[in-house]
Order: sequence, then C-alpha cells, then structure tokens
Amino acid sequence: MSLIKLTIKGISYSQTQSGAYALVLSEIEGTRTLPIIIGAFEAQSIAIALEKEIRPPRPLTHDLFKTFADRFEINIKQVIIHKLVDGVFFSSLICERDGIEEIIDTRTSDAIALAVRFNAPIFTYENILDKAGIYLKIEEELFMEEDLDSEEIELQLEEEISQESSFSSLTSEELHQQLNDAVTNENYELAAKIRDEISKRS
Repeated sequence: MSLIKLTIKGISYSQTQSGAYALVLSEIEGTRTLPIIIGAFEAQSIAIALEKEIRPPRPLTHDLFKTFADRFEINIKQVIIHKLVDGVFFSSLICERDGIEEIIDTRTSDAIALAVRFNAPIFTYENILDKAGIYLKIEEELFMEEDLDSEEIELQLEEEISQESSFSSLTSEELHQQLNDAVTNENYELAAKIRDEISKRS
C-alpha cells in the first residue's frame, strides 16, 4: 500500500471537543486534509516547535526527548500514521541508530511533535485518507469565518487594534523585553503577536 506524504497545515480549536485542538495535516500532492483531535499540551508543543523564534524557558517533554535522542545518536527518520480505529489514529516512529532501524508505537500527537523537532517527514496510507480525509474547500473556510456574529467580530477587532496601538508606543528594546516575559509566562499567543510587531519594524 502506497504511502502519502503529509504536511502540517495548522492547529485550531476543536469544534467537537471542549478543551481540545484540531491538528490539520494536508497531503502535499493533493487537496485532502486529515484533521486529528489532540490535547492542549501537545498542541502547544507542536506550535512552539513550528515557531522557531519562540523558546520556552525550560525544555518541554518533547524537547527533552530530542536532546536525549541526539545525545545517544538516535535519529527519527519518519513518522507513519498507519491505523485508524473508532476515530483514533495510531502512529509509529521509524528510528535509526548505528544503521539499525526500530519501529516504536506512539500517539499521533507525540509523533507529530517529534517529527517537527527532527525535521522528519510524516506519512499515512491511502486507505486512511480515504476514510478520514476531507477535501479542502475555500468556500467552507470562508463560511466558517462568517459564522461569528457581528458583536464577536467587533470585539475581536477592538482587541487587535488596542493591542497594536499599545505595541506601537513601545521601543524595540521594550518589545524584546515583553517578548521574553510572554515566553517566560508561557503566553505563546501574545509572544507570537509581539514577534510579528518586531518583524514589521525590522
């Protein structure tokens, strides 16, 4: 059965499970996406690994695993999402050390968090995409955005405008200090916004 290469399209709040997130993977040569429900910690870990400029003050569990693997010269070659049972995805890490390959069973959320850190490709099988894949439609994305009522949109706009104006009054040095404070307090959403403001100025 042929393997299909996937890439991370994004992470969003889950509309079906409270307190959970939807990790969306998409096939590189096609329009299907694979939404996977993951926990808040795993979502945060993947998001931090994707945001190269944000570093937590202490290593997260997946960072520790990466350091441990590097120290003992273990490399993760690829991740394969190989099974789907009752809505639960099963994955494997294909690891290599001294030319010997090992296959390790893992939760899909952990597998993706490690794949990002090791720059390892992510694959799945055609039959899994057939069962759980969703064809990406721009119209559906637009419809989801318009689903918010006007009051919610207004509040979001006001919040973004007030935040941007407060950033504009700060010096570059103050912005970098706020960025460090946000990362230390694990407020990664705020850190990302401050980083964007710093990028605009440079």
